[in-house]
Amino acid sequence: MRVVFAGTPEVAVPALDAIARSRHELVGVVTRPDAPSGRGRKLVASPVAQRAEELGVPVLKPEHPRDPDFQKALAELRPDACPVVAYGALLPQSALDLVPHGWINLHFSVLPSWRGAAPVQHSLWAGDEVTGATTFRIVKALDAGPVFGIMTERIRPGDTAGDLLERLAEGGSGLLVQTLDGIEDGSLEAREQPEDGVSYAPKILVDDARIDWTHPAVGIDRQVRACTPAPGAWSTFEGERIKIGPVVPTDRPPLEPGVIEVTKNAVLVGTSTAPVRLGEVKAFGKKQMAAADWARGVRLESGVRLGD
Repeated sequence: MRVVFAGTPEVAVPALDAIARSRHELVGVVTRPDAPSGRGRKLVASPVAQRAEELGVPVLKPEHPRDPDFQKALAELRPDACPVVAYGALLPQSALDLVPHGWINLHFSVLPSWRGAAPVQHSLWAGDEVTGATTFRIVKALDAGPVFGIMTERIRPGDTAGDLLERLAEGGSGLLVQTLDGIEDGSLEAREQPEDGVSYAPKILVDDARIDWTHPAVGIDRQVRACTPAPGAWSTFEGERIKIGPVVPTDRPPLEPGVIEVTKNAVLVGTSTAPVRLGEVKAFGKKQMAAADWARGVRLESGVRLGD
């Protein structure tokens, strides 16, 4: 089949590469427009755009996929199907109708669980033991289209959202190619999602990532891992925001929520249950470092409190 791939961030690149290696003809790529990045805020092409240029594939960067010029350019490419991974813009019906076999999305959950922008983060935060990826045909309703295929992935105890997403991106790229193969040869039929078991995963904002030390240690552990690497879990120390990397629940004697205990090689923080051991800390304007190194640098003493 002739395919046009749609995607934007780094997590979409494995699928783009898999399709480029497949039997399908990659005739174009759709991605978000160049965006400011770095201290100089220079416009930078998306990871998908950069990879497409390396592959020598034409790239379309519409401000919005409803733009008539974009839809005309897409129609001229004559795609049979448009595989999608984390494109980042809502597709209007007029764009959906341009493609005979539809826009086929790779979503990083086992639908109908965790429809929305942040399925991996919400799955971790909820304490799920298993997640996965789903391919489905995009319809107007959010992540509600008929399903072609599913893969599952066990969540490991120390997984961050970054770790888990990386594995799902690699495994899901194969699922997406298999789905295109099945659509082309007619061996795969999409099935409607069940009405039961629907849950939603909206984008996690910076305010959502603030740690409440009055929560149990297991909940804080899940929150921090779900928010790593983005948007980054955080608390405050002496009025300044600090980002906190993965924590480890301990069996040490309880501390009051937010209260710090400094040992020779560790920094413990109280919760509503047992303390957690801090992993890495990034203070404002500083590099990320081990919590023990941060504690020595600020001459941290036991008894002070995070979250002030």
